[in-house]
Amino acid sequence: MAIVTLLTDSGETDHYVAAIKAKILSVNPGLTLVDISHRIQSCDIGHGAFVLKSVFRDFPKGTVHLVGVDATGPAGGTAVAIQLEDHFFVGADNGLFGLISDKAHQQLVDINSVNPVASSFPEKDIFAPVAAKLASGVAITTLGKPLASFKKMIGRSVKATRKIIAGHVTRVDSYGNLITNITKTDFDILSKDKTFTIQFSGEKFRKIHTAYSQAEQGDCFLIFNSIGFLEIGIYKGRANELLGMEYDSAVNITFDE
Repeated sequence: MAIVTLLTDSGETDHYVAAIKAKILSVNPGLTLVDISHRIQSCDIGHGAFVLKSVFRDFPKGTVHLVGVDATGPAGGTAVAIQLEDHFFVGADNGLFGLISDKAHQQLVDINSVNPVASSFPEKDIFAPVAAKLASGVAITTLGKPLASFKKMIGRSVKATRKIIAGHVTRVDSYGNLITNITKTDFDILSKDKTFTIQFSGEKFRKIHTAYSQAEQGDCFLIFNSIGFLEIGIYKGRANELLGMEYDSAVNITFDE
């Protein structure tokens, strides 16, 4: 069963999402449509990339992901279809796709190059028909002129040595939990046979939990979450408010020799 997912900043109070879905289903009413989110903050490429990166691999290979975040893109921007990690992505070439994977793309085309469409609603008029065709088995190479590359943005990187991992908060989720860019993989390598101290917002911790409920209500927890990143929270509270932290706040792990 062919799947098209939708990720947009369109919200849920207007007609936009329904119009995108209607256009897809008018091409192929047999497609399965899955909403990832329509509550991405307006034109927030970082937010959209974080959500998409966190979930797209959970879908079957061959899934088509329509992304309508900052859909009109920069002036003179390109609308693209990308095959990446055996998934397909359709949207504006605004830098978002460059944040979801470090792997090289498999195929890339300009989907508005053959019969250009001028639209104030590209999610419906440009992205949706292409997403529907891809999900229906149409070859990506027939949907536009090939491109060599797409726009890449550089995400906040971790600095790691044998003595320290210096990271940052990259997302405050809807619970107020603070998701960092510190990975369990890096931590496991550098923490082997060492004690450690995690520091942020004037606080110091020497323990990482394996379940949220291991902390008492109102206490701080630190956990490597389901997508492998260090997460800081207050059990049944909002860590961003109680700890005074936000996007880009520093989180450091130091290792004792």
